[in-house]
Amino acid sequence: MLTLYRPGDGPWHRLPAGPKSLVLLVIVLGVSLLPASWWCAAVAVGACVGCYAVPGAGMRDLFRQVVAVRWILLVTLAGQLVFTGPENAVANTARVCAAVVISGLLTLTTPVSELLDVLERAMRPLAWLRVDPQRAALTVAVTLSTLPVLARLEREVREAQRARGGGRSLRLFAIPFLVVALKHADALGDALTARGVR
Repeated sequence: MLTLYRPGDGPWHRLPAGPKSLVLLVIVLGVSLLPASWWCAAVAVGACVGCYAVPGAGMRDLFRQVVAVRWILLVTLAGQLVFTGPENAVANTARVCAAVVISGLLTLTTPVSELLDVLERAMRPLAWLRVDPQRAALTVAVTLSTLPVLARLEREVREAQRARGGGRSLRLFAIPFLVVALKHADALGDALTARGVR
């Protein structure tokens, strides 16, 4: 979800990344701290719908976020049904859904560069532990920029396999994918070194 930013001019887009992160964090924590019950599940669903009802987000984006984590939600629901009963299962699954979906709203309405600035500021108190905030933010930035590249490489390897008449064997896919991923990582390392990053 961290690569799903969509430009817009709604209230969520105009709100600075720092305050927006705090507002959404408070909403998620508020939902998480509610006692497990049917009304807790209703509050969680209401929080999701309310956040996305603000102009500039939209119910379609809410649906996409839920679909993206549908298997996690189904596994959570099934496990909770077995161990805690239907009321707790629905409430806890709604909490997980709210946390993921509302976090997704942050990344949908905030450029990655602004999120990294917030991360760097938040990590400044850790400087006394010898954690370099700028280096940590750069690491996150490189990781985020790599995710869509790996997805593209995965599609290219799959298409090449299909063009050669190959099957869907994981072993036949893993080796060429690993080779092209390592090649990309090596090129990225050379680029960072050329810019003085070590």
